[in-house]
Amino acid sequence: MLERIEHESGIRELRLTRPPVNALNPELVHALQAAVQAAPGDGARGLVIAGSSGIFSAGLDVPFLLTLGRDAMRAFWQEFFALCGALSRSPIPIAAAITGHSPAGGAVLALFCDYRVMARGAYRIGLNEVQVGLTVPDCIQAGLRRLIGSHRAERLLVQGTMLDADAALAIGMVDELADVDFVGARAIGWLGELLKLPRQAMLSTRAMARAELAALFAEPSSLPVEDFLDAWFAPEAQNTLRAMVERLKAKR
Repeated sequence: MLERIEHESGIRELRLTRPPVNALNPELVHALQAAVQAAPGDGARGLVIAGSSGIFSAGLDVPFLLTLGRDAMRAFWQEFFALCGALSRSPIPIAAAITGHSPAGGAVLALFCDYRVMARGAYRIGLNEVQVGLTVPDCIQAGLRRLIGSHRAERLLVQGTMLDADAALAIGMVDELADVDFVGARAIGWLGELLKLPRQAMLSTRAMARAELAALFAEPSSLPVEDFLDAWFAPEAQNTLRAMVERLKAKR
């Protein structure tokens, strides 16, 4: 579900290994959150979050999450926001190796990293929640606004637009493209160069530069969990999500 790989210079890769599409269920979200949180204390100097060839993460495991009641969904969203907080507030730099498609929750993971390397080609990334009847919480919208600006973020969010790799690079949603088999190596290479800099100066400058991002998750009790639950269990969202699941089943 989550493979830990150690590289030179104290770089640790956390590779999502939940076939077929690295969908985010409670166990994977918890494992990734715990791994990101623990990394600085047990020797990692930088992290890479990676997927498998052709897919980074397809986002939430909607078929499973639709089986959960409100209390279990509340626990899941608290954990998911904790993962976003761990990424945004990490004291060590994190690169996302976006090894393929990255819709919705997969794109959210990448937003809160320091640097994003995406696979070149016919792969797509975006916050497409509106298309499945959901509202993107403001703390996540703010992560996108920080990368690409308010107006452009508004247009993408309201329409639930998915971008191809070239378009994502052009607007700054990702920082670099690489052939799919070299995405991980480029993410590691970027971190390696960063870690050669004077450490204290780099980390303190980084902390100041990311202060606004870290502040989004400074107070967990203020996060809009109940609002998101209301939206998730609303008839429009439930009907749209269940129809999507049925379409996916039919394709198989």
